[in-house]
Amino acid sequence: MSPDTLQWLGCISGVVGSLLLALHNRHSGWGFVFFLISNVFWISYGFAIGAMGLISMQCIFFVTSVLGVCKWFGFTLRRTTTQL
Repeated sequence: MSPDTLQWLGCISGVVGSLLLALHNRHSGWGFVFFLISNVFWISYGFAIGAMGLISMQCIFFVTSVLGVCKWFGFTLRRTTTQL
């Protein structure tokens, strides 16, 4: 995929993600999913053009997007132990 395509897909998916979050309705959590998709496109674009700052920022944003998905959809990142 060309860098221009990666850039536009990252832009579009990021805008869709922000619009979904701004709506603040039952579908808003999907905004975090679109942010994850956007992060992947931006990281790929960063590698394609050699922009380490962009890659670093998007990797951190990827983590915050994962946290948003987990919180919104009720997933937990903690390990649970079972009692015998």
